[in-house]
Amino acid sequence: MKYDFDTLVPRRGTNSYKWDSMPRADILPMWVADMDFRTAPAVTEAIRKRAEHGIFGYTRVPDSYYEAVTNWFERRHGWKISPEWIIYTTGVVPALSAIIRALTAPGDKVLVQTPVYNCFFSSIHNNGCVAETSPLKYENGKYALDAEDLERKAADPAVKLLLLCNPHNPAGRVWTRPELEKIADICRRNGVLVVADEIHCELTYPGHPY
Repeated sequence: MKYDFDTLVPRRGTNSYKWDSMPRADILPMWVADMDFRTAPAVTEAIRKRAEHGIFGYTRVPDSYYEAVTNWFERRHGWKISPEWIIYTTGVVPALSAIIRALTAPGDKVLVQTPVYNCFFSSIHNNGCVAETSPLKYENGKYALDAEDLERKAADPAVKLLLLCNPHNPAGRVWTRPELEKIADICRRNGVLVVADEIHCELTYPGHPY
């Protein structure tokens, strides 16, 4: 069925963080993570059926959830994931915070490639770690990996993790295989673990495979 992306849905006055946090009505917030078209009918219908049940107790994650995730990645990206590899979390940021807490000690450094998603920094600082930045190079209208700077920063024994963002937010880069292999080589040689945020893996243009 064709989906309606054109109907305007007023959201001011609904406790929308995106719209009700604006100081003036003539400001248009341009968020990428909060769309202004209605949720797909299939999703709305599933929520409605669940709500009609009337009891909202503790819920287990069904096998169909893991089947949907693994089948999607195999079908769309040629990546066969074992369901045993998946841990369900409430979101990307809580997952990053839990991983940093598990794999570092207070005072350790966590490497990030800037400019990058601002919540990376709060996840690092809230766990008592220090953010070490490796700025991307801006060349010919796009951002590129600065391998020399990344190598220099990763060589610091205090650096324990690299938070890799792929596709990169906000630079919009889908890192190529050679770039990813270069990052992997640098981190492997320096004993730096890579934690990859790949939440935007579906938002790619043709010719730029994730």
